[in-house]
Amino acid sequence: MIQFIWQFIQDQILGMKWLNDGIGQGLSAIGFDMNTRLGGSVQFFLYDVIKITILLCVLIFLISYIQSYFPPERSRKILGRFHGIGANILAALLGTVTPFCSCSSIPLFIGFTSAGLPLGVTFSFLISSPMVDLGSLVLLMSIFGAKVAVVYVIVGLIIAVIGGTIIEHMHLEDHVEDFIKQASYVDIAYVSLSYQDRIQYAKEQVIQTFKKVFPYILIGVGLGAMIHNWIPETWIEKILGSENPFGVIFATLVGVPMYADIFGTIPVAEALLAKGAQLGTILSFMMAVTTLSLPSIIMLKKAIKPKLLGVFITICTVGIIVVGYLFNALSALLI
Repeated sequence: MIQFIWQFIQDQILGMKWLNDGIGQGLSAIGFDMNTRLGGSVQFFLYDVIKITILLCVLIFLISYIQSYFPPERSRKILGRFHGIGANILAALLGTVTPFCSCSSIPLFIGFTSAGLPLGVTFSFLISSPMVDLGSLVLLMSIFGAKVAVVYVIVGLIIAVIGGTIIEHMHLEDHVEDFIKQASYVDIAYVSLSYQDRIQYAKEQVIQTFKKVFPYILIGVGLGAMIHNWIPETWIEKILGSENPFGVIFATLVGVPMYADIFGTIPVAEALLAKGAQLGTILSFMMAVTTLSLPSIIMLKKAIKPKLLGVFITICTVGIIVVGYLFNALSALLI
């Protein structure tokens, strides 16, 4: 009974298969042949755009409401109470309820660093924030299932904690730009918000984030529709399937120059999985896009020096590749 209920939640609530069936029936009614590439592409595009938009708005609202309890000043004070690996773990967990992309998490990273928090702790936050969030957990469940989603989040947190710990032990504080270290930090008292204030804040975050993210959703779904209906399955299997032992490395390197968030990469991942790409290879691509996007690296370069930037990129890249091969090895158990 429990398994049936969970399957219903995954298929009909998170996966919204009813929506896909309804769109297919509607397109057929107006003359589309759903067995053609064009019909399949239009159905994929409409279904994924609507599904992701609904999940996006609901998730942002819920996460922003939670986030209203952790403004930057309060987060800094909480992190300041912990030391050692416990602080890294807490920073990584805090990253799960903060901004959805690497570019928006960098200002918080700079603020935490200028406030005097240990460098390794701030990097655990920086790695975790775009790579792992509550939104990614729900969206991954809608496509890959609960096992993959939970293991993905756990592994992402492990990468964030290990990465921050390594950076902490390398004592690279001198490789933070001087203007960050010398920046004055204003200690603003935490203001308790009312229920209505938190609801209003969550609504505003939905509108702002939707405006910023929606173009990437359209691009991602468009690419997904093209992959799903126009690119031969044999091509995907040859490049990203089990036939290519370097597929994980290739997917990671391809993902780095791109800029998107979890909402933009999900439809591409969905299409690649349907075409025979390996699970770990797909997840490596997603992690690379969300964590090591070129715009975020350019922004981060303004705050830290080349050596520290290189260490950060190396740790993330190696961690992502290891995760890819791990998921490929365990895919039979997870899917």
